[in-house]
Amino acid sequence: MSDFVGKPEKATQKRIIGLFDDELGWRYLGDWTDRYGNSNVEEKLLADYLRGAGYSDAHISAALFKLRTQAHNTQRSFYDNNQAVYGLLRYGVDVQVEAGKPTDNVKLINWTEPEKNDFAIAEEVTLKGGFARRPDLVLYVNGIAIGVIELKNSRVTIGDGIRQLLSNQRPEFNAWFFSTVQIVFAGNDSEGVKYGTIGTPEKMFLPWKEDEADNASFKLDKYLAKLCDKRRLIELMHDFVLFDGGVKKLPRVHQYFGIKAAQQHVRQRNGGIIWHTQGSGKSIVMVLLAKWILENNPNARVAIITDRDELDKQIKRVFSDAGEAIHRTSSGRDLMAKLAEAKPRLLCSLVHKFGKRGGDDFDAFIKELEAQPAKTVGEIFVFVDECHRTQSGKLHKAMKAMMPNAVFIGFTGTPLLKRDKQTSLEVFGSYIHTYKFSEAVEDEVVLDLIYEARDIDQKLGSEDKIEAWFEAKTKGLNHWQKDELKKKWGTMQTVLSSRSRMERVVQDIIFDFNVKPRLSSQRGNAILVASSIYEACKYYEAFQNTELKGRCAVVTSYNPIAQDVTKEETGANSETDKQFIYNTYTDLLKHVEAKPGMTKTGSYEEDAKDRFIKQPANMKLLIVVDKLLTGFDAPSCTYLYIDKSMQDHGLFQAICRTNRLDGEDKDFGFIVDYMSLLKKVNKAIAVYSSEIDTSAGGADPEVLMKDRLEKGRERLNEALEVVALVCEPVEPPKGELQHIHYFCGNTEIVTDLAEREPQRAALYKAVASLVRAFAGIADEMEEAGYSAAEIVAIKKKVQNAVGVRDTIRHASGEVLDLKAYEADMRHLIDTYIEADAPRKISPFDNVSLLDLVVKSGIADAITDQLGGMKSREAIAETIENNIRAKIVKEHLNDPVYFEKISALLDEIIKARKAKALEYEDYLKQIGDLVTNMMQGTGDVTPAALDTPGKRALFNNLGENEDLALEVDATVKANRPDGWRGVEPKERVIKAAIFAILGDVDEVERIFPIIEAQREY
Repeated sequence: MSDFVGKPEKATQKRIIGLFDDELGWRYLGDWTDRYGNSNVEEKLLADYLRGAGYSDAHISAALFKLRTQAHNTQRSFYDNNQAVYGLLRYGVDVQVEAGKPTDNVKLINWTEPEKNDFAIAEEVTLKGGFARRPDLVLYVNGIAIGVIELKNSRVTIGDGIRQLLSNQRPEFNAWFFSTVQIVFAGNDSEGVKYGTIGTPEKMFLPWKEDEADNASFKLDKYLAKLCDKRRLIELMHDFVLFDGGVKKLPRVHQYFGIKAAQQHVRQRNGGIIWHTQGSGKSIVMVLLAKWILENNPNARVAIITDRDELDKQIKRVFSDAGEAIHRTSSGRDLMAKLAEAKPRLLCSLVHKFGKRGGDDFDAFIKELEAQPAKTVGEIFVFVDECHRTQSGKLHKAMKAMMPNAVFIGFTGTPLLKRDKQTSLEVFGSYIHTYKFSEAVEDEVVLDLIYEARDIDQKLGSEDKIEAWFEAKTKGLNHWQKDELKKKWGTMQTVLSSRSRMERVVQDIIFDFNVKPRLSSQRGNAILVASSIYEACKYYEAFQNTELKGRCAVVTSYNPIAQDVTKEETGANSETDKQFIYNTYTDLLKHVEAKPGMTKTGSYEEDAKDRFIKQPANMKLLIVVDKLLTGFDAPSCTYLYIDKSMQDHGLFQAICRTNRLDGEDKDFGFIVDYMSLLKKVNKAIAVYSSEIDTSAGGADPEVLMKDRLEKGRERLNEALEVVALVCEPVEPPKGELQHIHYFCGNTEIVTDLAEREPQRAALYKAVASLVRAFAGIADEMEEAGYSAAEIVAIKKKVQNAVGVRDTIRHASGEVLDLKAYEADMRHLIDTYIEADAPRKISPFDNVSLLDLVVKSGIADAITDQLGGMKSREAIAETIENNIRAKIVKEHLNDPVYFEKISALLDEIIKARKAKALEYEDYLKQIGDLVTNMMQGTGDVTPAALDTPGKRALFNNLGENEDLALEVDATVKANRPDGWRGVEPKERVIKAAIFAILGDVDEVERIFPIIEAQREY
């Protein structure tokens, strides 16, 4: 087939089918657009495979029944169904074909001989059961759908394909089909391919990287061939699928190759070091590698050793969430006792439990251990997390002396320094696999870091400077607006009058929580690192007088004990430092209930950490000293405020608390330095370029933290360019009407809105990114290097982009929840861009355009929501697009009625375009149409039909009032609780309706209308 620029999606699809058929050896099943009964378990294909594998018809029938039951269990969540199906695929189906006979295991997939499975691909597989959808390509192994591929043409982003995959997994579409699916792909010829699994968020879809020098074909073809190679795909499904606490995961490319390299070392009983940068998922590597070792070596045992209690708990949680039983040792004695027994096979411990309490002579201790090593059972594999730390490797030497025959594998997120290299290589061996910070940022596995040093005295010490800043910020606002702002930012005088540096830091952080992206939107939160427990408590006390009261916590190593203060009383009617710490903790713990097996302090900290991760709006700030600076993963954490002297590994690990991915609105991890650590930060960076052990080879281990203003300027320029590119195809003169035509289409063509959804999604995303980028440096644009003329021009461009976005949202009838992107920017946009007098807030601010027509009339609705549009044509098309979107959305609720509304709308549009209607007459007719549509009534609707359900039945039962009321009463009298989606309960309702209608086809026609009505 000839290739050409701008070829349609179908051409790419045909080429990919050829790839699977010719190069990968998959069978082509055909185009299944019109095929009846498409399913995720093609029973004939599966039965044929099982029969060929030697199973009897009785075994096959029983196995198919169990697979169907697990895949389509309506009492469970979609995730649980997928996990249950995976269990049957992975371990086989236990069936008993005759009473009293032993149970047999039917293997649905041949894991040991991949080539003996039946690999097949079908295109355009129409799925029914919800709104009909048609995935481009579906991959079947032995008749079981294990993969779905969505393709786009080279001019459409693969993000659209990802969003299509995600929407297909929603209950109202075709979630049922994905209960067997293990891997999903989205791709095109320009961007390549990204992969994920069920439930993978868009941000977590990642590209594959392998044999980068090979540039012979499209990246789409190259990486589909890599991932869908029969042996590779079977291996991924068997060894690399993880169900982790409600989230299904596949490996990232570095995790896959890290584990493959480690498997080779394990087979040869060689240890080594896996260096995967902070935040890249070392815990997942540990879990998958441990599972593989235990499954492939019946004599193997795995001990996972960490050097922090927090990490020890995290390891236990990750393994437990993944369904792996792991024993967490309570003491050194417990550890050694368990190692001397055959079980448990999997355990975790703190490294210090290998130490000799009270003994300082480690060298003598190690010699003693070497002379009398501990008794252990089985082949021991020891994973040591953060293997670069802990007494320069002496405790690790103690472990090796205790278990001389064990294989040690070290894991680190920070590279070994040259001074640590010798000890580490003695204990662990050479590097097994590396994945460095620069690689992780490039692959979008972690976020880049933005560094900002703040001199509190210089920034906030001058009253004149503050007034000048405030005037610049409020330029163009009237007195009323400035007064309102002063009420909101009432901390100014507090800052000015403060004599305490600590209070100034507090007010600076509070200011950030009001204006900085993520912090003000309440989707992100922050950690403040204090230099001592005393200062941490002082900070905590200071924040109790701010808006963060009740939403900040202090997490340190302190636990209040009365004897701490028994000798502290001075009689001077003042607190000593120890008394202050003790009293602060006593006060904050007074209402805390201790959880089983935990102290009140431990319970308080666990709750604080849990809320910090899961409810960032309710736990905005954690104040710490040493705790949580390693092994604490909170994707919501966006800012790290440092008020403590730190360096090298400790500094790098601390700043990496902020670089975890967390949705489209988190672009960077922000580091705010109050301690003038720039030299130390540079030294920490230098560590990665000069003091680092570079014998691992591969990518440059350098870590660069970007200057905030420099990066901010780069980001803003890129965002402006993206918006310009998104809007570039709009026809001249690029007014409102032309933008509506490009992003929404023709109101007379029902499918236009849906077809242009990708363009609108790209616009919304681009404008949100622009607003975030602008807000990030809006009050420092001169410092970022922009001239006065450039600043004016940029503000105008941002204002225009927001205006276009709002126009398109109105025109398409789409109410987009932009809280995740820019709720925190609205104030900044108003401050920096809008100089108009404040508009009176409408009582209908959160009401849709169509609802507003009903409530206030067509004229007021236009004034309130479309008043900024100058073109009558644009206003008309906006209203029509909103009506068309409503018809499409609600059509299934009442097909007959909405078909009538659609026909009426077509007539009005036709008359408007033929100039047969004056504008005022048009507005009256369209207003009446909207009112009737939103109220669900027409001229012939009887008064007794007083609910949407009754009216829908009336419209769809030949306008027979008595019949509609009878069916309504029958449904209400016979409906069981929780009947939707539960087939036996649905049959109860259908039987009751059949008694009235007497026609099965009529029952099946009316039942979806009943199901769509909320009142039933």
